[in-house]
Amino acid sequence: MSDFPSPEAEVLSPASVFNAQTLAIASLLLAVLLVTIFFVSARRKSSSKGDALILVGGSDAGKTAILSTLIYEKTLPTHTSMQTNVSVIALPNTHKTLRVIDVPGHPRIRDQFLEYLPDAKAIAFVVDASAISRNGSAVAEHLHQVLHALTSLPPSRTTPALLIVAHKCDLLKSTVHTSSDQLAINRVRTVLERELEKRRESHANGVGVEKMGAEDAESELGGLECSGNGEFKFAEWEGGEVTFIGTFVNSMYERSVSRSRHNNRKQRVDINGGYGDSVLRRVCMGRLKELAHFLFVRLVVS
Repeated sequence: MSDFPSPEAEVLSPASVFNAQTLAIASLLLAVLLVTIFFVSARRKSSSKGDALILVGGSDAGKTAILSTLIYEKTLPTHTSMQTNVSVIALPNTHKTLRVIDVPGHPRIRDQFLEYLPDAKAIAFVVDASAISRNGSAVAEHLHQVLHALTSLPPSRTTPALLIVAHKCDLLKSTVHTSSDQLAINRVRTVLERELEKRRESHANGVGVEKMGAEDAESELGGLECSGNGEFKFAEWEGGEVTFIGTFVNSMYERSVSRSRHNNRKQRVDINGGYGDSVLRRVCMGRLKELAHFLFVRLVVS
């Protein structure tokens, strides 16, 4: 038997294997990995496209009537909404559905649309084309808030499409060269561009832009920047493309049929400009099908 002691198995401590430098590198790599996962997750969340259409606009503009007609293909009796309505409609030529959020137009609560903006893929700003010449300033103020909200979105978010609906175009008399819906679009565009230019000039001159229903002024409200050097034009708005469409629903027809049978026929001819009942329904739904087609193209195809 040898006098030399037999070698014993040596247990290496973790510290001898993972020295300080190795641990530092491992910790750094772990930190980088966690930060990368966080930013990728946050980017996906912030840049994801919404799946809803938000209906905004002043009180009595016709938002709820449009919504009910899209859902039920007929106009139901409506009243001024004081709470947000959420419904689901079927898009044409597809099995897909769309969530529609109808935000009240009352000045004190209309900014609730900001709560739903992260879910929006499109915003439809509904304007009463028959009254825009009288209340253009108030409508432009409301639209200004929407434009400001859209231009204030972070670059990582996809900006919702903006549709301006010149509603109640059936109340405008068409001419030989211009249809009632095109007349409504031209009127709404002209008045809003003029009023928004006034607000832009007031801001540039340091004059506070008054906010309806509040005591303070919105001197810092932006969102009216244009690519051109001239007056405000929707075609040159830096916030993105703005689409106009003229619509109406057959609310006049629905009110007329509720009257007495004796006067019904004459009143219907007077109110509807000579349209028969079935023809009027097709015309009204035709106008809203143009809106539905826009929703299909922007919300499904794009």
